[in-house]
Amino acid sequence: MEMSAAAGGLGTAGHRQHSGTVRRRLWGGLRQQWKLLGLFEIDQQHEFYSLTCMMKEGLAAATQNNVNSAPTNELADDDYRLEVTQIHKDFTMETFAGPVFASLRGSLGMTEQEYQQSLCSENCYLQFISNSKSKADFFLTNDKRFFLKTQNKREIKFLLANLNIYIEHLRKFPHSLLVKFLGVHRIKIPHRRKKYFIVMQSVFYPDERINARYDIKGCEVSRWTEPAPEGSQIIVVLKDLNFEGQYVILDRQRPWLLQQVEIDTHFLRRLNVLDYSLLLAHQPLHHDERHQSLSFATLIMRTKKSMNPGSSPIQAGITPVPGTVLEDDSTLNLSETDCSFLEQLQARVASSVGTIQTCPEHSGPGSDAAELPDFKAQNRRLLPNLKNPLHVVDGPEQRYFIGIIDIFTVYSFKKRLEHLWKRLRHPGRSFSTVSPQTYCLRLCHWVQDHTK
Repeated sequence: MEMSAAAGGLGTAGHRQHSGTVRRRLWGGLRQQWKLLGLFEIDQQHEFYSLTCMMKEGLAAATQNNVNSAPTNELADDDYRLEVTQIHKDFTMETFAGPVFASLRGSLGMTEQEYQQSLCSENCYLQFISNSKSKADFFLTNDKRFFLKTQNKREIKFLLANLNIYIEHLRKFPHSLLVKFLGVHRIKIPHRRKKYFIVMQSVFYPDERINARYDIKGCEVSRWTEPAPEGSQIIVVLKDLNFEGQYVILDRQRPWLLQQVEIDTHFLRRLNVLDYSLLLAHQPLHHDERHQSLSFATLIMRTKKSMNPGSSPIQAGITPVPGTVLEDDSTLNLSETDCSFLEQLQARVASSVGTIQTCPEHSGPGSDAAELPDFKAQNRRLLPNLKNPLHVVDGPEQRYFIGIIDIFTVYSFKKRLEHLWKRLRHPGRSFSTVSPQTYCLRLCHWVQDHTK
């Protein structure tokens, strides 16, 4: 009896010791993972230094072609299928649908010189290591304005096959929350695998004061991330369950957001896509940014930012995607028609604050400022005076950065099998792999339930 008790005691002690060892290993592994999360400068000792140098050299040559050439008046079908190969000393780089992406960049208010300077500056790229399950490599330009992400061939083919539809969606809904793809390229290095990569606008830009980042899919299985230790500089992207009990507080901007999320997710549903994410981040507004009155001068600035400038030197000769973002205040010369429209807009805002969230599609002599349905149908809003206004929505106390990313997963036969398997494994719980229709509706419901 005593021997049994002693054996039991030893077993309990042994179990406690084993549990303690396991906990220490898990904690040690977690701390090691935390050390890896974040941004790392890709210097000469970095494993990706050679690759990123090739990316820079290739992008410099590819964008120089656009700097030197006159803007394209209209995109032709051949522009979407165009592949341009440039030969460099140690590699070749192919650029896909170059005129299409150049046109899109121009419509977002970027000059080719500005784009080239950001991508090809002497400053090192930054490697972004996140807690994402993606096998892709993520790089950021040193100013953190653009992401470069490696993609597999299937994903690139999907994007290029649907590029026309994607561009048309951005034309129809210029304030779309969909991530803005700015270039698609392939690097060939002798005796090594080809590398496909895309260039995208960063949703979280500028990021200096962002104090929390979330990746939202609208489900619960595997949607919790251990937050970084307090005071840590580690960048941890949190998930759905981390956000529970919180709200995106927008007040008068909420109806716009609900409608735009619905528009964008229904577009992805038509593409038979699932597993995309709603990126969300927030930062406190400065005191002078809170409860701003919509003065006439502010209305002029924000309305012109939300419209096609027409006279912008950036857009000379281009038929731009609506919603151009301007950096230069000198282009804000208003016609009498503009002023007439703005006076109407100011009167409406004065009588019903927050009901006007959209702006006219065209301005200038001959435009009809009273035709609100056209731009209302495009779900426009008054854009904030920031460099990244299409992804920024200001509430009364917080500034929110919002965008939809990772739109390459098609609901294939393999995904259908995965859906059936997860139904058996997680009965009664919500998980990521569901039909595009269910995914779309669920994310819309999440936004509706977590906004005020």
